[in-house]
Amino acid sequence: MRYEEYTIEGRNAVLEAIRAGKTIDKLFVLSGSQDGPIRTITDKAKKMDTIVTYVNKERLDQLSQTGKHQGVIAYTAAYEYAEVEDILAAAREKNEAPFILLLDSIEDPHNLGAIIRTAHQAGAHGIIIPKRRAVGLTATVAKTSAGAINYLPVAKVTNLSVTIEELKKEGIWFVCADMDGEMMYKLDLKGPIGLVIGSESEGVGRLIKEKCDFIAKIPMFGQVDSLNASVAAGILSYEIVRQRLS
Repeated sequence: MRYEEYTIEGRNAVLEAIRAGKTIDKLFVLSGSQDGPIRTITDKAKKMDTIVTYVNKERLDQLSQTGKHQGVIAYTAAYEYAEVEDILAAAREKNEAPFILLLDSIEDPHNLGAIIRTAHQAGAHGIIIPKRRAVGLTATVAKTSAGAINYLPVAKVTNLSVTIEELKKEGIWFVCADMDGEMMYKLDLKGPIGLVIGSESEGVGRLIKEKCDFIAKIPMFGQVDSLNASVAAGILSYEIVRQRLS
C-alpha cells in the first residue's frame, strides 16, 4: 500500500493523518507549544510510538514546504511498514531458511534504497530498521530501490538488540560487518541468517555487535578503511548467496 503524502503540515491535516492510521515516521512540533490541538496530536503520536522532536520556529520554517505549518509538521512513510513476523512468514511461504538484513542507523536514503534493491535481488526475505537515528521509507528511498520496495518487506522496530534476541529464538544466527572480524570467506553463513550492516559513519554499534554470532571482515586493499554501507551489504549478501548455492 503506497501513501500519497510524505510531508504533512498544519494541525488539522496532521491530526487527521494520525486518526486515519497513517504511519508517521517523525513529528516536528514547535517548542513550548502546549495548547489543546498540539497536545492532542503529540499524545496520539506517542501512543503510536512516533518520534516527537521539539524544535524552534526557525527550524520549522526551514522544514516547511507550504509556509503554513501552524507549529507542527509530520513526515509519513512513502510505503507501509511490515511486521517482523511478515518477514518470517515470507521465508516460510518459500520454504527457505530466513535471510534478513538488519540496518543499524543507516541515515542516507540512497544507501537504504540501494540496500533494499540488492537485498531483494539476493533473495532476502526482508529488512529491519530502527525507529531512531535512521532514515525511514521516504520517497527518495523508494525511487532508489528501483521498485524493489514493492516486493521486499521492511519492518521498523524500537530496539534492534531486543529484536536480535527474539530472532535468535527462531534459530537465526547473526553476522555483522566489521574490519576487526574474521575473513568472510572463512565463516559458515549457511542456514537461517541475519546480516547486520552498520551506519555510514560509525559502523555497527558495540551493543549490537556483541549480540552477533559472527563478525565478518571484507577484504580490502586500498588506502581508505571502509566501504559504502550499501556496497558492504551487497558484498556480504552475495557471499551468503554463494554459500547457500554451494
